[in-house]
Amino acid sequence: MGRWRDGRGVLVVGAAEGAVEVPLEIAASYRARTKGLLGRESVEGALLLSPASGIHTFRMRMPIDVAYLSRDLRVLAVRTMVPGRLGLPRPRARHVLEAEAGVMAGWGVVAGVRVDVVAGGVS
Repeated sequence: MGRWRDGRGVLVVGAAEGAVEVPLEIAASYRARTKGLLGRESVEGALLLSPASGIHTFRMRMPIDVAYLSRDLRVLAVRTMVPGRLGLPRPRARHVLEAEAGVMAGWGVVAGVRVDVVAGGVS
């Protein structure tokens, strides 16, 4: 937790009960957060925007799952957003996780769950 740098890592969901590990891109700089998933056709795993409390899907090419995370990486809410929408900032959210629509539920990313981020390989 804390200050990450742009790069790659692993999202760990459900560490206690048979963890799911998901490839993760970390976007911590203003430039990387601003670009996010814009213009992409797909994403392998997930993208973590930090710090962030809200997102938009203008100029996106695909619907996405969005998980709003608290300071301690607890999932506050998960929403699916289609392209061309503005997601209002979420109170208490400090990080936002994005992935292709429909995948987060399969990973166990649901409200109330705490996730972990293992950073590795800074670009």
